[in-house]
Order: sequence, then C-alpha cells, then structure tokens
Amino acid sequence: MIVRELAERLGLGVLGDDRATIRGVAPLDRAVATDLSFLANPKYRGQLSTTSAGAVIAPADAAERAPCAVLVSRNPYADFARAAAMFEHRPQRSPGIHASAVIDESATVGAGAHVGPLVFIGARSIIGPGATVGPGCVIGEDCVVGEGAELVARVTLVVRVQIGKRVLIHPGAVLGADGFGLAFDQGGWLKVPQLGGVRIGDDCEIGANTTIDRGAMGDTVLENDVRLDNQIQIAHNVHIGAHTAMAGCSAVAGSARIGRWCLIGGGAGVLGHLEICDKVTITAMSLVTHSIKSPGEYSSGTPLMDNRAWRKSAVRFKQLDELARRG
Repeated sequence: MIVRELAERLGLGVLGDDRATIRGVAPLDRAVATDLSFLANPKYRGQLSTTSAGAVIAPADAAERAPCAVLVSRNPYADFARAAAMFEHRPQRSPGIHASAVIDESATVGAGAHVGPLVFIGARSIIGPGATVGPGCVIGEDCVVGEGAELVARVTLVVRVQIGKRVLIHPGAVLGADGFGLAFDQGGWLKVPQLGGVRIGDDCEIGANTTIDRGAMGDTVLENDVRLDNQIQIAHNVHIGAHTAMAGCSAVAGSARIGRWCLIGGGAGVLGHLEICDKVTITAMSLVTHSIKSPGEYSSGTPLMDNRAWRKSAVRFKQLDELARRG
C-alpha cells in the first residue's frame, strides 16, 4: 500500500512524500525503499538519518533527521505493531474436523471451528465457534477452548482447563498438568492430589513450551490480556493480573499473586505465596523473595563483571558479616 493509505489506516499524520509504495517492514539499518521501519529507542537515532526505508514511524522530534516520509506517532512501537500486522500472512485454517482426529462423543465442536490432524478431544470438552485446534493437540476432559482461540500445534490441555476468547497458544505449551504438591511423612513423599483447574482470560498469549499447572484445590488463573513468553513455568494456584507480561524462562512458584500491568524480565523468579502489587517491573534474572506493595522497578543479583574482579568480590561478600560486627 502507499504511505498515504497506511497513514490513514493508522490515524497518523505524514511529513514528506506520501506516495511511496510499501510492501513490507524492516529494521532501520536493513530497510530498502519499499519497506516501512520505525524509531522507538533513542539509541538508534543515528540509523534514522542513513536509512533507505520508504517510510518511517517516528516521534515528531526526530522527523527532521529522516531522509524519507515520516508517519508521526506518539507511540512508534505500538503503531509499528499495528502496521506490521497489515503485512502479516497467517495461514488460513478451513472450518471442519480432520479425518484423523479423535473426538469423544460427549465433546462439542462449535460452528466454524477447525480441528486439525491427529487431534484428541476428551470427554465433555467444548471447542468454541471459530476456534482453531492445530495438529497434534491433546485436549483432556472437561476443557473449554473459547471462541476464536488458536492452539497452534502440539498444545496439551490436560484436564479442567478453560481458555478464553481469542487466546493464542504456541506449540508445545502444557496447561493443566499436576502442580508440584508434596507432603513429607515418615521419611518419604506423599503426593497431594491436584483437584483444581486452570482459567485463562480473553486475549492472552502463551509462548512455546510454557507450562501452567492446575490448582491444588482452587484454580490457577491468568486474567485478560496476560502475555507469556516461551519456556515459562507458572505453578499451581498462581494468580496473574490483567495486562501483565512475562519474558522467557521466568518462573512463579505456587500460590503467588502478581498484579495487573506488571512486567517480569527474562529468567526472573517469584517465590511462592508472595504478592506483587499492580504496575511493578522486575528486571531480568532477579529473584523476588518478599511481597512487593509499592509500584516501581525492582532488581536483585550481582551485575556482570570480569571473572577476576567477581572472584575478589565473592570473597568480600563472605566477609561482610564480620565487617558489620566490627563496625
């Protein structure tokens, strides 16, 4: 589409020639004349003046640096996301049930739903209208897949999992497996039955190979518009508030509660039974060891340094208690 049309669809003003044709998207340093790019991070401003893009989404105060048309935006990254979606070609799944799918006679498949090859759907489960259950998915007993939701491939819903509308779940995710509930008695472990389920709100996204355990008695809950990256562990009875996003390899232990509009960095951990209030950011590789009651940004851990310097610091860490007593 031409730049003028793109700007109209995004509701943005244009500075410069709005007649260029855009056929795709690309980063500033790799874009060509038919690409749309964007500037959201100030550290890439130097690339803006040398880009070969046909148009750029950028804030007004950076527009004069660009050698091409600028779509002026207050939130360039969000507007770029909307623009990129116009050029995305998602596979179209035809409604219907593949001949190799195995569906319990008590299960229900809604109008317009797509059930792919080698899918299993268990007793009393419900697939909503227009939902997509991709190849190799396993849906156990008493599960619900909401209207317009998509299970891309090899997704497993073990038992008592409710998925809201328009939820996107990527390959390999497992929802509703047993939580890690154990009681120690007479020198050995007793398994605590996991009798709850999992409830996922509308418009959530769950990354590849992410696991969400079902509750021990109540449910594990993700409210609306929660976004989980790949390889995340959500333990039993965790509650995550709406619009929270978590980066890859982060983990939340049992019965923790995370508020709304929180950001959890990659590799971060949250201990069990803690509470994190709304609008908290936890930076990457941090470990949350106590409840957080005030919004803000929190970090833990030792910054990366040269190994020789780190070894010296490690020795000093061991001496801190003794130094404090001397003081």
